[in-house]
Amino acid sequence: MTKFTTRVAAALCLAAAAFSPAHAAAQSPEGKWQMSTGEARVTVTLCGDGTQLCAQLTWLSGAARTEGNLALLNGYVVSGARAVDEGEWKGKVQFDGDSATGSIKLVSDDTLRVSGCKLICKTFEFNRI
Repeated sequence: MTKFTTRVAAALCLAAAAFSPAHAAAQSPEGKWQMSTGEARVTVTLCGDGTQLCAQLTWLSGAARTEGNLALLNGYVVSGARAVDEGEWKGKVQFDGDSATGSIKLVSDDTLRVSGCKLICKTFEFNRI
């Protein structure tokens, strides 16, 4: 095998590795998610210019059926959160009738973490359904 052939073969191997599933682009947060406690479900979409994040509250049960949350049912609890890094957005998050500055982070393909602070901080974890 010549040096040139060896280099071409090595380049092809590197290119194949770069396009393997392990190196694919990060999973999209779009889809249906359920709070890890099972009390709420949201549908997440990319919105605005396609890099912003929106989440619509679609279902509530148990202790999550508060007056404040019921008022948000079928409405957006996150609207236009801006991407700040790959798999992370910041913007307004609504819960229990309150609005807070928050962050949304795609922790893994199937886990989304939502955090918000207004006097106290709260973190919610969602699993893809």
